[in-house]
Formats: sequence, structure tokens, C-alpha cells
Amino acid sequence: MAEVQDIFIKYGQNYRTNHKLTVTQHKAMSAIQKCRTSELGGHKEICDSCGHTRVSYNSCRNRHCPKCQALAKERWIENQKSNLLDIGYFHVVFTIPDTLNSMVYQNQKAVYTLMFKTVAETLTDLASDKKYLGAKIGFTSVLHTWGQNLMHHPHIHCIVPGGVLSSLGKWVNSRKKFFIPVKVLSRKFRGKFLYYLKQLYYQNKLEFHGNQTYLSDDEEFEKLLAVSLW
Repeated sequence: MAEVQDIFIKYGQNYRTNHKLTVTQHKAMSAIQKCRTSELGGHKEICDSCGHTRVSYNSCRNRHCPKCQALAKERWIENQKSNLLDIGYFHVVFTIPDTLNSMVYQNQKAVYTLMFKTVAETLTDLASDKKYLGAKIGFTSVLHTWGQNLMHHPHIHCIVPGGVLSSLGKWVNSRKKFFIPVKVLSRKFRGKFLYYLKQLYYQNKLEFHGNQTYLSDDEEFEKLLAVSLW
């Protein structure tokens, strides 16, 4: 099975020639290409008994490298097990329409921060509503910027415990089959995201370059949001 490193070695130079990458992206691609190869140097491992020698090349240790992060990921998962409560958990994913991807890519820090804010408020607001749980909730959120096809696809994964703390500090279990109805979560998230995104826009905190410059026009921006409803 081909690895990311194999793809970068074969097609990386041509891709970099025809596409504009950030400095961080250049560094990540270069590190992954060189990882555990002679380009990063290495060391010899010699058996004390038989004298067998094996050369091991150094790792790049880049946080984006699949090889280097595989072990780190497993260690992180193992460490998190001690923090788990003896209850069920829900996996909740929040995403945005792909029609916004180009705009988001040019404003990553602002919009990714906005996504975290919107997700947090959506979960806490609905959980505190007596119609659903009526208590305080805790959760873990992780941003993913790529989809399974390795294309830009920003979305946030949330691990939510199947229960909450009441105002009296008492544990309240949620329903076993669902945390909060999906349509309710979706509507709340959509409304908050669009509200805060418009705030950023009209406060001139978003930038538009290249084929996105047309969004500097208020009508065009509003039109984009109108066709991007999900």
C-alpha cells in the first residue's frame, strides 16, 4: 500500500511547481519526504551477542508525518483512557458547506477559531436547555482540516459524555440512543456560525485574495452565504 511519503517523492516536486504552498506546508512535505531516509542521517545498532549490524535512519518528528505521529497517537490514546468516565460517549461532528472552503482557506485562523466558538456554544446552550438535558456539559473538540480524500474539508469532531452535571452537582444521564437530536444541533450550529461569520465580515476581519476578491462586495458575500445554507 502506497504511503504519503511515496506520493510526495513521486509527485511532490511537480505539485509544488504548479501550486502555491505556505511555508508550513513546504516544511511538512519536505520533512515527510526525508523521514527515515539517509537525508536525515542515522545510526548503527549492533547486537552485543552476534555482532549483527542494522542501520536506522532518523525520523523527521514533524507533527504532520504519519510515520512519526503513529506512535505518539497511540501513546496519547492510552493516556486518555485514564480520564474516561464509566459511561457511554457520543461522537458528534460539525462541518460547513464546501462552497465556503476557498473563503475559509484564506482566513484559516479567524474561521477555525469561529468554528470552535460556535461548536462550544451550540453544545452548551442546548445541553443547558431543560427541554433536552438542563445541565452543564463537558466535551472534547478536535479540528480536522482534511477529508478522507485529502482535500480541504474543515470540520470539528466532538467526543461528548452521555451525561451532564446538574446545578446541584448531581450526575444526569442522557438518553442512550442520542445526545441531542441531530436536526436541532444542526440548526443551532448553522445559525450561530452564520451570525458570527457575518460579524467578522462587517468588522473587516476577513481577507479575500485571487479568485475570492469578489467577496469584498457586500452583496456577493451575502449571496454566497445564501447559496451555502445547509
